[in-house]
Amino acid sequence: MSPALRSLFSRSLPLVAVALLAGCAVAKPRTDDPHEKFNRSMFAFNNSLDKAVIRPVAVGYRKVTTEGIRRSVSDFFTNIRLPITVANDLLQARPKEAAQSSGRFIVNLTFGLGGIFDPASQLGIPLDETDFGVTLARWGVPEGSFLMLPFLGPTTMRDVWRTPVDGYFFDPLSYFARNNSYEYGQEYLPQVLYLITLRSSAIDAESFLNSAYDPYAFIRDAYRQQRLYMIYRGNPPEDVIEQMQGLKDKNFNPDELLEEQQKWQNQQPPEQPTQNPPKKQ
Repeated sequence: MSPALRSLFSRSLPLVAVALLAGCAVAKPRTDDPHEKFNRSMFAFNNSLDKAVIRPVAVGYRKVTTEGIRRSVSDFFTNIRLPITVANDLLQARPKEAAQSSGRFIVNLTFGLGGIFDPASQLGIPLDETDFGVTLARWGVPEGSFLMLPFLGPTTMRDVWRTPVDGYFFDPLSYFARNNSYEYGQEYLPQVLYLITLRSSAIDAESFLNSAYDPYAFIRDAYRQQRLYMIYRGNPPEDVIEQMQGLKDKNFNPDELLEEQQKWQNQQPPEQPTQNPPKKQ
């Protein structure tokens, strides 16, 4: 699996954006989607692939592991990928943040037994994540059109560049795979486990997508909102938030949006109760 392909699969999981955006406010569906017809077809393809292959593997992973094991595995991958954040902090001319993330990486790598534990958080060193898409935004590159690509999932004309740049130059998992060769391609196992970990963590957020009356529009807007919060380090200006949520549009009525959502929910068939198997006599 090439670095670019690994990065593609890492964002082929549409629910990751939902998990990251679970607490955001309701926003008006966006209309600036010139490639919507293509995007919807790619969304359907990715969703089918997820249901057929990726989700079953993630569900199996959750069944054979405990919550503590999954948390340790997730902490390891979060820490081992911090060089991506450090490199982009430097490219964004943020030396303080780069030093902070470097310190977190070293503390968890040493005192956290390779990163399976997170002593850095207990020491008050916060986790900060950024990437090359945010770097481009930092220096004024426009967002561009929204794209839903096969395997890659939600992205934009600007964010798509983080796949080759972060995936090839800054990702330690990619570096390990390129510089090692084992029988049966075992050098790619860390990348595969990382993808399974990502998808597993998103299962708990599936209800957000399942309750949306337009899952594609929900994912599209959730992705763009989540990226906006990353660009502004979790604190976007008030006017940017208002524009994002459509509050400056005189024709936007959030009550109407919620009413459409409720109508859609009322039209859905009720869930059938799961029947318990008969007890053995």
